[in-house]
Amino acid sequence: MVVIMKNKRSKIIVSSVAILLLIPLLAMQFTNEVTWTFSDFVVAAIMLLGTGFTIDFVLRKVTKIQYRIAICIAVLALLLLVWAELAVGIFDTPFAGS
Repeated sequence: MVVIMKNKRSKIIVSSVAILLLIPLLAMQFTNEVTWTFSDFVVAAIMLLGTGFTIDFVLRKVTKIQYRIAICIAVLALLLLVWAELAVGIFDTPFAGS
């Protein structure tokens, strides 16, 4: 399956996610403290791509700057909360990481 990206923003989003995911991949080569599985990378990629494309959608469709900022902050806050829950379990749900 070949994915053709038509605009520059899509390429930047996908490239940024790939670079961000290289950080734990490289860290796993040098230390035993980073132990991600394949599913960890898949979930992180889905979360980061979803956030990136959601923000891109908001920037393209929402015209009022105050709404853009508020929605983007809310999307980033949601990403950080879900990431923290999956990593260490700040809300003590069944999805907690530790």
